[in-house]
Amino acid sequence: MAKKSNIVLIGMPGAGKSTLGVVLAKILGMDFVDGDILIQNQVGNTLQKIIDAQGVDGFLQVENDVLAAVDVQNTVISTGGSAIYSDEAMRHLTEIGTVVYLDVSLEELRSRLGSLHERGVVMRKGVSMSLDEIFEERGPLYRKYAEVTLQTDGLTVREATRKLVDALSVM
Repeated sequence: MAKKSNIVLIGMPGAGKSTLGVVLAKILGMDFVDGDILIQNQVGNTLQKIIDAQGVDGFLQVENDVLAAVDVQNTVISTGGSAIYSDEAMRHLTEIGTVVYLDVSLEELRSRLGSLHERGVVMRKGVSMSLDEIFEERGPLYRKYAEVTLQTDGLTVREATRKLVDALSVM
């Protein structure tokens, strides 16, 4: 089994995975990979256009294939919020890294997010899904895979990153 030298960030869209991931990588002297960007580069289109063209199931298969093939070391990996729907990808990510759930309250997410459709958010029950429904559906899956959970409500990126560094240092 590969050494778990990576840190894998999971959480809702708007939880700060990419933003915090870049700062965390800089502080720890690690590389940074954004799963959403990997997907966009591999397919050659935006997340929303991939969802529109291939449907939710098609997108989730692409996401699974891309994340299950990630082969990096000493890297902070920011996943898309829907990565937790892909068992194969999540099993792989838990083997190669410490999985950290950036937990944000529904109220905080509402204040951070613009249009879910512009972000390329996977809505498994169709575009009529509300943020509340997505939050409710995904929460148990994030908790299932998380080795570390960091509540980030009310924290600046710097404060959240420091708390995460502290939490990881005791592991």
